[in-house]
Amino acid sequence: MSEPPRRRSPNGPRLQELYEDAQRRYSRRGLFRAGAVGGAVLATSGLVGAASASGFAVPAVLLKETVNGSVLRPFGRHIAFGANPSTQIVVSWQAPANVQAPYLRVGTKAGEYGERLPAEVRALTSDLAWQEREPLFTISPHLGKAVTQYYLHVRLDDLVPNTTYYYVVGHQGFEPQEPATFRTAPVATAKTAFSFTAFGDQGVGHNALATNSLIADLGPRFHLAMGDMSYANDGEGGRPETDKYDARKWDSFFAQNELVAAEVPWMVSLGNHEMESWYDNHGYGGMRARFTMPDNAWDGSTCIYSWRYQNVGMISLDGNDICYNSDANLDYTEGKQQTWLKAQLEKFRKDVNIDFIVVYCHQCTYSTSGNNGSEVGAQKRWAPLFDQYQVDLVLNGHNHVYERTDPIKAGKGTRKADIKSTINPVKDGTTYITAGGGGESINSWADSKISDSYLGNVKDATATMRVDQEDGEEKLVKVTWSRVRYRGYGLIVVDVTPSTNGSLAQMKVRALTETGALVDEFTIRRG
Repeated sequence: MSEPPRRRSPNGPRLQELYEDAQRRYSRRGLFRAGAVGGAVLATSGLVGAASASGFAVPAVLLKETVNGSVLRPFGRHIAFGANPSTQIVVSWQAPANVQAPYLRVGTKAGEYGERLPAEVRALTSDLAWQEREPLFTISPHLGKAVTQYYLHVRLDDLVPNTTYYYVVGHQGFEPQEPATFRTAPVATAKTAFSFTAFGDQGVGHNALATNSLIADLGPRFHLAMGDMSYANDGEGGRPETDKYDARKWDSFFAQNELVAAEVPWMVSLGNHEMESWYDNHGYGGMRARFTMPDNAWDGSTCIYSWRYQNVGMISLDGNDICYNSDANLDYTEGKQQTWLKAQLEKFRKDVNIDFIVVYCHQCTYSTSGNNGSEVGAQKRWAPLFDQYQVDLVLNGHNHVYERTDPIKAGKGTRKADIKSTINPVKDGTTYITAGGGGESINSWADSKISDSYLGNVKDATATMRVDQEDGEEKLVKVTWSRVRYRGYGLIVVDVTPSTNGSLAQMKVRALTETGALVDEFTIRRG
């Protein structure tokens, strides 16, 4: 029997209220345990394998003096799945200083935990000289020449599928009291209905809190964060001579998101604002310190990975590699990502237990927003592969709007797909969604005469796609595939129903405003 998404009572407090209350009391609590991963404990053994995370070339720069651990509280907990979400979870958090012996304890009952599992410490040092152009926060004259952030990670393997776990994090001198929870995925062949959410371009602030609150209300099994996350880098990205940067904004980002991300796995893709060129690894050294994604494309890849949740194959791509719009990392993988993408799409499509393929990234393959436009690199390199392997859904951010295309093949819409229609990717093609309304400022359309068109306000029109060409020239193209357009904050939620009793598997995709109002809805069903 399928399990419906769990929701909080509509009479309960909104996340912003809880967040402000938590700030007042300086506590980090697992407030949405029941909403996000509630359920019965199903197993009590087979807890933990290795507690490690390797392959990160992050310098271990430590403070000369260590503060008493009893006055330092961990913060910014965020979890992620491994490549096998049935058995692998990574728990990550921050410490405000160089604490001693940081650890994780985990168990299947609150208050009953296993041994202390030592955390890997990734210390990220950022020179204040990088941040003096226009710092986002006031810099203390007593701070010194750099700020060091301490990110801690424990990877859990050999977990029991479809099981709720309770966990606490601590360090020498600090004994945690209240747990957070996570839930492993069912086995890959399970027929359990599930939901996931997605948005890009969240930032920090009131609007970001509103979309977080919506995630908490929906209680998804995981969330896709499609780049441009904290806006600590408030420039184009990859331009250290002109980018405005304040590494400490990441602290605010993680503190803001902890109330959801501590219990709902956040699967991350890279945006142009994550090109922090002051660090190593093509400017991704900061991201490699903060997050632990599967990164299974090749040795040393960053936020390029594949995984599956039951009948859905998921692929995260780095759009900076094919981006002419913000070209600091253009072609940095030297074709590796393209080769890997083709092989992974072929692998997923040959798997009879995978019904749907979802690709998520930051840059837009197709969009009619005028701010960042569409990405010609994605259209020429990725879209032919999406056509060849019948990718069902491509999700991205980058433009701070919601927009859905008609299904597209070979760059052209194949049919008009109205709101609440059903799309068959086998014959219709791939649907592309821009969901960049996570919290940052809203963008406009390339054609100022074009208006929003959404549920209850349908206004079909020929729109204008802006594309930055390889030579740097801008090209404007009239298109008819822009089916739904909405300038506002929100996210998408995908409700997946596997095939049962002869019925076809389907994905219902809904676009919601930050208050939960329905903007768009359609169903993907292969047949």
